[in-house]
Amino acid sequence: MEHIFNLLNVVIAIINLSRTNGTFCSLQGEPAYPQLSKDGDIIVGGIFPFHSSWEITDVSYVVKPSPLNCMSLDFRAFQFSQSLIFAIEEINNSSSLLPGVSLGYKIYDTCSSTALGVRMAMALVNGNENSTLNEICTRPAQVQAIIGETYSSVSMAIAKSVGPFSIPLVSHYSTCECLSDKRKYPSFLRTIPSDYFQSRALAEMVKHFGWTWVGAIRRDDDYGNNGMAAFTQAAEELGICLEYSLTYFRTYSQEKVLRMVEQIKSSTSRVIVGFLAHWDLEILLNVFHEHNITGFQWVGTEGWISDSGLAAMDKHKILLGAIGLAIPKTTVTGLKDFILDVHPLKSAGSAIFTQFWEALFQCTYAKQNETEYTGKVCTGKEKLSEVENTFTDMSLMPIFSNVYKGVYAVAHALHGLFRCTQTCPTKTQPDPLTFLEHLKRVRFKTKEDEEVFFDENGDPPAKYEIINWQTTKEHQHEFVTVGLYDSSFPPHDRLAVNMASIVWAQNSKQVPRSVCSESCSPGTRKAVQKGKPICCFDCIPCAEGEISNMTDSIKCDQCYQDYWSNPYRDECVKKEIEFLSYEETMGILLTAVSIIGTFLTIMIAIIFFKHKNTPIVKANNSELSFLLLFSLALCFLCSLTFIGQPSEWSCMLRHTAFGIIFVLCISCVLGKTIVVLMAFRATLPGSNVMKWFGPPQQRLSVLAFTLIQVLICVIWLATSPPFPFKNLKHYKEKIILECHLGSTIGFWAVLGYIGLLALLCFVLAFLARKLPDNFNEAKFITFSMLIFCAVWITFIPAYISSPGKFTVAVEIFAILASSFGLLFCIFLPKCYIIILKPDKKHQKATYE
Repeated sequence: MEHIFNLLNVVIAIINLSRTNGTFCSLQGEPAYPQLSKDGDIIVGGIFPFHSSWEITDVSYVVKPSPLNCMSLDFRAFQFSQSLIFAIEEINNSSSLLPGVSLGYKIYDTCSSTALGVRMAMALVNGNENSTLNEICTRPAQVQAIIGETYSSVSMAIAKSVGPFSIPLVSHYSTCECLSDKRKYPSFLRTIPSDYFQSRALAEMVKHFGWTWVGAIRRDDDYGNNGMAAFTQAAEELGICLEYSLTYFRTYSQEKVLRMVEQIKSSTSRVIVGFLAHWDLEILLNVFHEHNITGFQWVGTEGWISDSGLAAMDKHKILLGAIGLAIPKTTVTGLKDFILDVHPLKSAGSAIFTQFWEALFQCTYAKQNETEYTGKVCTGKEKLSEVENTFTDMSLMPIFSNVYKGVYAVAHALHGLFRCTQTCPTKTQPDPLTFLEHLKRVRFKTKEDEEVFFDENGDPPAKYEIINWQTTKEHQHEFVTVGLYDSSFPPHDRLAVNMASIVWAQNSKQVPRSVCSESCSPGTRKAVQKGKPICCFDCIPCAEGEISNMTDSIKCDQCYQDYWSNPYRDECVKKEIEFLSYEETMGILLTAVSIIGTFLTIMIAIIFFKHKNTPIVKANNSELSFLLLFSLALCFLCSLTFIGQPSEWSCMLRHTAFGIIFVLCISCVLGKTIVVLMAFRATLPGSNVMKWFGPPQQRLSVLAFTLIQVLICVIWLATSPPFPFKNLKHYKEKIILECHLGSTIGFWAVLGYIGLLALLCFVLAFLARKLPDNFNEAKFITFSMLIFCAVWITFIPAYISSPGKFTVAVEIFAILASSFGLLFCIFLPKCYIIILKPDKKHQKATYE
């Protein structure tokens, strides 16, 4: 309807303009007269919604539509207008501000209509005359600035209309963020913070209370849509999701309202953010009561959170516990008394005053032709102290103060522009563009010591009180300040809330829970559920080696190399270090076996030493036997170098010592085997072979075989020696301390050389196993070499496949097993004869 009315006016204006001379202008429609006015040297305009709605009439498109019939008188607009009048009266009576200049005002009613608001703005700019015959169509603006409008949508239309003329529009209540765009609204300023700050403050407050799953209802106009868009953006940045975002307007059909109600009833969120005006909620409260929609935690904007009239209407406590942002409380000395003194309204405009008086006291002025009126008749002597309604409520004093500050901003800009001292040198209106630039830069303090200025977007600094709806013991509503928000502070200090003083929905002291999914505890991460907002998620345990040490972590962090996750996956702990130590059972057993082997070797050496002159000891060269026993003792002892924490020296020692000692041992066995073979050949007629393999040659062969292994080890150590190494790959949760081989070629060369000598020794012993001899060792050497080769052949796959410290244990076991095999197979039979068969130890061997 409103858009049709506006369009029709434009069409009629174009038709009429085409019928007139291009140099003359004619004002179409009824003349627009101000509701309240006063003459002055310089006029300040005012535009307020004295009525909150209008009568909807059909448009036939045949005849010119009739003017809007405004309905539903709104006392708040009268309070705003009184604030403007109070400020102007105070300035006119001031000797320090604009001395010698009187300010006047013209205040119009927009009827909450965008089209009518633009028409009233044009009336302020151009005047009220029906025509400008004999005058050109351009003239100076009739007002210096306009104070208003209340609604953002109307302010947007007015600001676009007066912007090209550089007429300032200073709003006290229009909070839409869009009005900060100076390219679209170059002359718009306001004394109330932008919704950009309010939306971010609401989002931070919601996040502070731990609500991540909320619903939203917004007024279906620029205020609600832009404010909710800014809130949604800020909420997304803070990890808050909207389950629904519904629009509402008082002209919505019943069917549309019911759909909205059903969606709220079926929702799982328990918090509703309302970007609404107070009269929107006045209607919604009844709807919510009819459908039993209670128990929701409401979060409100300054548009309704501090409205006592709305609180008084909430009979069913649907909004009890509501929390939201309000303009900080302030006082303007003398303003309250001025507003409650309605006589200035009567002197400023009698027509609107009559309507106001009748609505205020619920009476009617009797007309001259009405003789039988039965209702309450207005006498004009009613006392304001006898009524209690919206007009007598001063809860919106901060908004009244915004009107007051807007008027004073205009006055200070004029004062600075005129350069007033004891009196202003001029009383004429300054150029609009020049005045606008001065107004943007104005900075002053009110009599309450509150500083007023505008930023580059025409906005004041954003400060809010956090208001909580509570009830007193007498069951009366009460607005309790429970916190503050100041956008000028650092981000982490902007919001301050006293949680203990808050009463939540349903008069609860417990903060309501409103989440789509419960928080993920440390040790888990969030995984968004498919097709749902990011606030709906599953909690997935962190994988091994990963942790999350905070609630609602979106990812698990990998532990550093030497660390591993604990069983709860919420902390990285030092990895367990594993090596074969002397303190553990396996290390103790292997150490004990090694010492026992060494002890047995020493005992056998002592037995042989005591019986060194007997044929059984002297057989096969007793010198080689003692050297073999010595090397076997070293073999048992070298296994101890494999136990304990690896170090640089122990890693080099264990492999080289093992390789050299075992070659020495096998060389001795090989020498003894060759002696057996050579001794047999020496018994043959004409053989003199023993002279080529006597004791010196035997020593030399052992030395030569051993020196070859020494050379291999020296080359190994010189090129790429073994070194301590942290094995992190075999076990994820452990660090295996081991000796890295350095050069694997060197290691296998050492083993290969030992294997070659052992194989050669085995073959020779096998060939000599059946030689006739009283003390023939060949068959025992054959068994010992068979055990030795079996052990080390089995060692290779076991060594490769054994994990961690068991690799070292396998190597020690191979050393000990092969050493015991040599010790028992070669020396135990002789000890048996020496100890248990002493009569046989003196039998001479055939090769002695």
